Amino acid sequence: MMTNEVRLQKAIANSGVTSRRKAESLIIEGRVSVNGTVVTELGTKVTDNDKVEVDGIPLTKEEKAYILYYKPAGEISSVEDDNNRRTVTSKFEGLNLRIYPVGRLDYDTSGILLLTNDGEFTQYMTHPKFEVTKTYRVKVDGILKRHQQKEMMKGIRLEDGMTAPAGIEIIRDKKDRNMILDVTIHEGRNRQVRRMFEYFDLEVLKLTRIKYDFLNLDNLSEGEHRFLKPHEVKKLIANAKG
Repeated sequence: MMTNEVRLQKAIANSGVTSRRKAESLIIEGRVSVNGTVVTELGTKVTDNDKVEVDGIPLTKEEKAYILYYKPAGEISSVEDDNNRRTVTSKFEGLNLRIYPVGRLDYDTSGILLLTNDGEFTQYMTHPKFEVTKTYRVKVDGILKRHQQKEMMKGIRLEDGMTAPAGIEIIRDKKDRNMILDVTIHEGRNRQVRRMFEYFDLEVLKLTRIKYDFLNLDNLSEGEHRFLKPHEVKKLIANAKG
């Protein structure tokens, strides 16, 4: 339990309800109360002695969980979906843990997705300043030419600004066959990898996130998962801190 004063959004995140960023939204929306009074100020601080409720449900201290999931294409990277589509948390309902995805993978993208109930861990993994690297195996409907590769490795200008330099490794580059590349980035913009190839008029036919920092898919198949080991969690956080 908390022993010192902490910001309300951090207390919510630490309890496993959601990430710190989402907790801020819950506070602003008036869905959080402290000692029976609705609080909408993000600067509010609380201690162990305060009764914090989200949507009328008191915070409880959950055991931390860290899951590496091989997300299949066709799942939404959220806890719930307004259109009743399958979400990445659907198969974990039996765990009795309020886990949520760390960042997101697009609906049509497969590969590594971390899930947790640790808001502070999520902050380290997703905040842009920590620059956690992710590697994607990309199959495109053509060839990314040598000069285009160099341009992508320096950064290209998308509608939401310049991308950071990307790492590129060619996996397959044969005439009359779709090119396959590994692309490593540390940003988390919406549909970023697909948009980077669209910039060169190339369509991504298949996209799989195969590495998350030092983590890989090991021997997992789509839809399978494993729990991260304590030393893996510590290494992820240490790498993020630099």
